[in-house]
Amino acid sequence: MGKDKINPSLQEGIYDVRQLGTPKTILLGMQHTFAMFGATVLVPIMTGLNVSTTLLMAGLGTLLFHFITKGKVPAFLGSSFAFLGGYAAVAPMLMDANGQQTIPNAEMLPYACGGVIVAGCIYILMAFLISICGIPTIMKLFPPVVTGPIIISIGLILAPTAINNAKQNWLLAIIALATIIICNIWGRGMVKIVPILIGISIAYIAAMAMGEVNFSAIADAKMIAPAPLSLPKFSLSACVSIVPIALATMMEHIGDMAAISATTGRNYLKDPGLNRTLLGDGLATCLSALGGGPANTTYGENTGVLALTKVYDPKVMQIAACFAVLLSFLPKFGAAIETIPPAIIGGVSFMLYGMISSIGVRNVVENKVDFTQSRNLIIAAVILVSALGFSSTGGLTFVLPGNVTINLSGLAIAAIAGIVLNAVIPGNDYEFQSEEAPKPIELDE
Repeated sequence: MGKDKINPSLQEGIYDVRQLGTPKTILLGMQHTFAMFGATVLVPIMTGLNVSTTLLMAGLGTLLFHFITKGKVPAFLGSSFAFLGGYAAVAPMLMDANGQQTIPNAEMLPYACGGVIVAGCIYILMAFLISICGIPTIMKLFPPVVTGPIIISIGLILAPTAINNAKQNWLLAIIALATIIICNIWGRGMVKIVPILIGISIAYIAAMAMGEVNFSAIADAKMIAPAPLSLPKFSLSACVSIVPIALATMMEHIGDMAAISATTGRNYLKDPGLNRTLLGDGLATCLSALGGGPANTTYGENTGVLALTKVYDPKVMQIAACFAVLLSFLPKFGAAIETIPPAIIGGVSFMLYGMISSIGVRNVVENKVDFTQSRNLIIAAVILVSALGFSSTGGLTFVLPGNVTINLSGLAIAAIAGIVLNAVIPGNDYEFQSEEAPKPIELDE
């Protein structure tokens, strides 16, 4: 775009945020921080890892990813939910005096982090294979008939989380959701650019008026404190339990890159290349686990914000990463963010998680996947049922020799099934067109 002022309708999208000025740019970065915060801190709460360490590693991992990808991809890397099963298998939470699993397993968490580091190395290996064989050869394994349903599944798997949060107070959830819709459809200027932030703010004010905000966590938190770091440990059983999850998260990464490409209208699989994005994701995961944080992954929540705001400059993600690092040193501010009622997060998630699945549908449509062909119907059907069905039942668990237990998530099973079926069923005529960028998502259509 040129130097003209932003068009209030934001039809074309903004690729250079400098035209908006510094204050608006900072607000945009803050909005992405809000979008990732709830999910990012939920993983350490569920695994026993430290919240401040998680925020620090999410910020540093995102900055490392942007360095590896030459600052071209508008992605934020936060805590990966796909690895929760691995943490539960290697380092399950311990029982407290009341018989509730609320105590972190400090002895085994370092071994889980070691397994995550090895999983991150699988990303690096895949990036190397892409560099050697080329993207078209590798992408033959991941055509839109596979990646599209995977993207759809990611949003649908997250959907129950949105419902469970929203049902704690439907009024707050509806206020947040309605505000976002109104700002995005009828808003002008900055109101249209930061609908998430406005939605959270208005719903939060309503929550305070209703007495739904508990400020006790703020009083108990320190003002300034560095995030604690811990070194990983390694064991074969932990690695075997966690490494297979990388199969799912690599598919999720490819799906996320396709989703971001479809959202922005720029082909990031070609430039800077899938090899660089996988390398950046893998190194970010290794860095996080090296300091005692969870696995990192590209966040669909932030992709949803991109689709809503149509501001595609990666600088806003870098600013969000800096905010995450800052929050890791400000426990009181982090505690204040955590006082946002879950119902508000649920209302926001209604929009963002739905956006992810909608982008998956768009990915299939734009690539003209022919569902009159039985092979495509079969592949999509198996992926969707595997992802949603196994996710609802806790995945698939089996025991290897040596009494080593492995749990595959629904997304992992769906990814493996999709790859295998696409490889063995005749008729895979997909050719990756590296010169063509996907069309941008237009929410105003």
